[in-house]
Amino acid sequence: MSRTIAVADIGGTHARFAIAELDGTHVTSLSDPVTLGTNDHASFQTAWRHFCELNPGPEPKDLSIAFAGPVDGEVLKLTNNPWVIRPALAQEKLGVDNFTIVNDFAAIGHAVGELGDEDFLHVTGPEGPFPRHGVTSIVGPGTGLGVAQVLKTPDGHNHVIATEGGHIDWAPLDSLEDRILQRLRKRYVRVSIERIACGSGLVNIYEALGAIEGKAVREVDDIELWTMAMEGTDALAAAALDRFFLSLGAVAGDLALAHGANAVVLAGGLGYRLRERFERSGFAGRFIAKGRFERRMQNIPVKLVTHPQPGLYGAAVAFAKEHP
Repeated sequence: MSRTIAVADIGGTHARFAIAELDGTHVTSLSDPVTLGTNDHASFQTAWRHFCELNPGPEPKDLSIAFAGPVDGEVLKLTNNPWVIRPALAQEKLGVDNFTIVNDFAAIGHAVGELGDEDFLHVTGPEGPFPRHGVTSIVGPGTGLGVAQVLKTPDGHNHVIATEGGHIDWAPLDSLEDRILQRLRKRYVRVSIERIACGSGLVNIYEALGAIEGKAVREVDDIELWTMAMEGTDALAAAALDRFFLSLGAVAGDLALAHGANAVVLAGGLGYRLRERFERSGFAGRFIAKGRFERRMQNIPVKLVTHPQPGLYGAAVAFAKEHP
């Protein structure tokens, strides 16, 4: 049965909306997204009304949301965004008949389970398609750090498990990182991996390196610093980017071990932006550097999802599974 639904992907910075076409439980098409700034709208409800006004077709009556935060509870709060959603009131407030809400990285997990090999770029480890069954860890640096798992069973089913793995403790692996951790503890007390391996993490690393070297650093926002680091116009920013890749590789490897994974997918808008730099970075070395488990880590394929909107795609898949 063919049907049309609206999908949304709400992050710390942007809310993206699109129209998805479903045939049974399969996504057959996804429209170009409408991207709205979260700071430009007081709530999801007002952003939704804005999208409905922009959408040229009839107002959608089915909606699926990928939400950047835990989705259990009566009041859902975004981790890096002041918006809240009350699922019990969503149908009434949004004017929809059917409603699904799923953690944003669970949505990416749903997408990973359905996308074809052509939607992934090899990063490290064995080349070729993913294992047909087993656990795939999903790690996504963006505004925050998203983590999820997909369990592929031999009968062809994909079981998606949402986590808050981005908030586990960061473990330094050399003396310089020990000093970075000491600096960051003065600011955060507890330093999670999200303080390092995400968009704002580069600022934290940059400022810590500047303090360690006794250098005055420019006060720049995340976007400007990433531009400086990627263009190589600032040596300290470039050094911070090198450290970012090292830490992300270590984190991805730790999560793969913790999940018992036989594949890893890198996702998130920042991961896609950095896609051409992984091979030249220290990511792969840190990913496999797990002591007695180094050989196991060498046999884990790591790929980057290249589908332009995996969150929206996965939200549509999640809706199709909940409302078959």
